Amino acid sequence: MSTTRTPKVSERVAPKPADPQPAKKKRNEDDDGPDFRTLLHAWLESHRASMADSLRRLGKQPIGSFFTCLVMAVALSMPMGLSLLLKNVEQLGGSWQRAAQISLYLKLDAGGRDGEALRDEIKGMPGVADAQFVSREQALEEFQQQSGLGEALRELPDNPLPGVVVVTPTEVDKPALEALRQRLSELPRVEVAQLDLVWVERLAAILKLGDRFVFGLAVMLISALLLVIGNTIRLHIENRRVEIEVIKLVGGTDAYVRRPFLYMGALYGLGAGLLAWGILAFGLNWLNEAVVGLSGLYGSDFALGGVPASDGLSLLIGAVLLGYIGAWIAVARHLNELAPR
Repeated sequence: MSTTRTPKVSERVAPKPADPQPAKKKRNEDDDGPDFRTLLHAWLESHRASMADSLRRLGKQPIGSFFTCLVMAVALSMPMGLSLLLKNVEQLGGSWQRAAQISLYLKLDAGGRDGEALRDEIKGMPGVADAQFVSREQALEEFQQQSGLGEALRELPDNPLPGVVVVTPTEVDKPALEALRQRLSELPRVEVAQLDLVWVERLAAILKLGDRFVFGLAVMLISALLLVIGNTIRLHIENRRVEIEVIKLVGGTDAYVRRPFLYMGALYGLGAGLLAWGILAFGLNWLNEAVVGLSGLYGSDFALGGVPASDGLSLLIGAVLLGYIGAWIAVARHLNELAPR
């Protein structure tokens, strides 16, 4: 007799479990955290809030903020103003290149046409800005007027003065001028090529001295600016010490603590740059009245130029960077002291 075996409960086929993939996928989506757009929005919002807070705090002390910017502006405008004055002085009387002119004394048998042809040839040479021809007759007439020996010179049987071609170089550089003089002396009809190298060296030394003076003054004033902005930011840090300690106590990072002070330093620099630009524009315009009157007495139309837009923008960017760097240095020095007690 056959018997039918009834399977135990444990041996019964268990139902197939549901696919776990959707749940796993859902967990992965939750673990990814916020996306890039959310992080970028939070970062921009943090910077916006820091900048707005810095503006608000500066607005609460308008007089103190203005005078801090004014001190920085005066320090910024001094080296920039001297540099602009040097550039304007270089244009006085035409250009500095006229002080390094090369005089080509022609042979006595060279006529006016020879001198004009030589002048036209020299104008096309590299390193030459301009060339002018002075004939023998013009040279004699000028010498009679300037020497006061007109009556005596008229008694001479022949004109002893040669024709001259005056060459103006493109740059004041001793090796380049000497090479140009040597090349011009080898031209036909040229008897002597004369260049006052001593004066060129003196001129180069004067310009170099002016550049070094402006550079040294700029370095000293920039150092003073960093001290001013650093001391100002330090005072702001001391006024907010308790607030900063609380922020660090609840987990605020150094970058978060540092950010509003960096914006404050950049805003100080921006205000100082705008004030310095205005001071330079006003100062050059005020000084230009006296310069125009003086140059008019000498029959010249020389006038001081204003502040070029490129120089003004460079001044503005440099001021913002100085304020930012000064604030960074000040916060970096005191950041370790801001740990919660």
